Amino acid sequence: MKILSLDTSNQTLSLAVLEDERVLASYSSSVNKNHSVTLMPMIETLLGQIKMSPKEIDRIVVAKGPGSYTGLRIGVTTAKTLAWTLQAELVGISSLANLAASVGKVPGLIVPLFDARRGNVYAGVYQWQGQELMAIKDDQHIDLATLVAQLQNEAGTIIFVGELSEGLAQVIASSELTNYQLELNPVLNSAFLGKMGYHATELENPSSLVPTYLKLVEAEEKWLETNPVLREDYVEKV
Repeated sequence: MKILSLDTSNQTLSLAVLEDERVLASYSSSVNKNHSVTLMPMIETLLGQIKMSPKEIDRIVVAKGPGSYTGLRIGVTTAKTLAWTLQAELVGISSLANLAASVGKVPGLIVPLFDARRGNVYAGVYQWQGQELMAIKDDQHIDLATLVAQLQNEAGTIIFVGELSEGLAQVIASSELTNYQLELNPVLNSAFLGKMGYHATELENPSSLVPTYLKLVEAEEKWLETNPVLREDYVEKV
């Protein structure tokens, strides 16, 4: 199976092409966040490097959120369009799972974090079980201090990973946790995203897949207050 995986959920733009679990080519850059301009040209470049036609792609794997609202929309829309055009399978994977995978296969809990501002984070709790990275807690939007308090009774090492501000890092450092590590400069790539997507058995419908935001932007929340539309599907309806 030939797979194209892509993650535009945050500052880093990450792409990979795999055949089953073997990485054929990959690209990762955090220099320019203008993903709408660079994504498609880089896909074309990556495929050109390995002389692969887009028509050979069997499965598209996309990091579907949470993360940057704009970045998620770019990545998910591109993945849906490619899947529909190429008649390829479509798989959506948590962006936090991809971040957790950047740490490597280590013992203990892995807690990937995206800064959600005002002391809040998008967070997950993952753990390796055999060859599979498993979600121990659902991805959530949460106050970091609250999350840290919830983890205080966990045994074993806890690895926090993410590009955190000094203030958020201090929340962890000033807590009562003693068995933790900080990985503040993760190197993201979509190779493991593609591998997770290769093993996925649940496929997405290109016409109905929407990003996993976990929290709406303030303007959208205010709009919903005056519009009788269900939160979980209003993006698709609009």
